Amino acid sequence: MDLAQKLRKFLRKRLNFYKLDKLRIASSLLLQQFYNPAYLRLTLYRYIIYIIYMWIIFALLSAFFAALTSILAKIGIQNINSNLATAIRTVVVLIMSWIIVFITGKHNEIANIGHKNLLFLILSGIATGLSWLCYYRALQIGEASKVIPIDKFSLVIGMVMAFIILKETITIKTIIGGVFITIGTFVLIF
Repeated sequence: MDLAQKLRKFLRKRLNFYKLDKLRIASSLLLQQFYNPAYLRLTLYRYIIYIIYMWIIFALLSAFFAALTSILAKIGIQNINSNLATAIRTVVVLIMSWIIVFITGKHNEIANIGHKNLLFLILSGIATGLSWLCYYRALQIGEASKVIPIDKFSLVIGMVMAFIILKETITIKTIIGGVFITIGTFVLIF
């Protein structure tokens, strides 16, 4: 089996669940036009790195949008009830989420959701709603520069819950990170 066949096999096996047609087209073009084993190997490594580290990119984007959300919310919540502001935001999130579900074609998978999954998604939704209501009220009456760090303390609380409830492994790195986040939170709020 030559390198081109190995690359096709790898892409078919490992990346098929991403349904990346553009990736398959690009790899076919590469195989047809640039049959250079060194180039193909480099391309394969780039795709692997892309898949492995893509979660970091999404996590950074999430952090950016969460920060932007806080600032926009602080500006938008002035002179209106915090519960009303939360309801408006929730409607926007709901509409946007369903648009993405339909665009990606995942609406067909609704029937495959199990009872346990549905229960925990509903509980997560309740927790999210309560979090948003409290957050918007805190933003309305407090300074954003103090409310935001306290809200982000949920990172440490989430880590502790992951260790206790999900039985995730506790490492020195997570303990040190949690301690630094806790210290940073208290430094910012006092």
